[in-house]
Amino acid sequence: MSTLPPGSRFSAFAMGCLLAVIGGAWLARPAAAYPPAVGILGQSRSCLACHGDSGPWTDEARTIVDILDAKTKRSLRGRDGVPVIEVPRGGARTVLTVIGRRNGDAKPPQRHAWIYVDPAQIGSSGLSKFAPGWEVNLPMACRLAGDKLEGYEGSHLTVLPMTIKPAQPARDAEVELQVMLVAGEPVKGKGREGLVSNYVVRKVLLKVTEPKQ
Repeated sequence: MSTLPPGSRFSAFAMGCLLAVIGGAWLARPAAAYPPAVGILGQSRSCLACHGDSGPWTDEARTIVDILDAKTKRSLRGRDGVPVIEVPRGGARTVLTVIGRRNGDAKPPQRHAWIYVDPAQIGSSGLSKFAPGWEVNLPMACRLAGDKLEGYEGSHLTVLPMTIKPAQPARDAEVELQVMLVAGEPVKGKGREGLVSNYVVRKVLLKVTEPKQ
């Protein structure tokens, strides 16, 4: 197991332009997470508003999008394949966002960008686009592939921790995990040039449990 770097603390929605900041000097190792520099108040439904989905990584069987409990390293996916992040009110839980491709690609993605977003919040004026009432420290990131994780040997991965906490107003919610698999270098101001990318989206359920009386 590799040591995972702590995530920087921020909440924002910028997938429409997120990949514009992940090229060049931003990608020098050691890589961690990069807060978006553009589009923070954008109202694009997804990153496809600016970026393409014409890359070679369309084989779903080799695409890895998973959420693990940070302590047990077990997947939080239910029988239907949908991850469920369950947290007691007043408590907190750290999970690992795992993005990548299994071995077999002639040219695997060089990096991955992702965001957790409640689509109903995209049009709001607030910076946080996560589910209302939930506190989160790393709802989006961009990271070079190259992390190691037991059970995913031979895969091209990015792995980062995210801690979430249901505040008093929090209720059960559904968010989207929107992902871009990326290679190449971006052309400033031209999101469809210079990058080879594929878009993936997964449903994630948030469940708050009440403390026992």
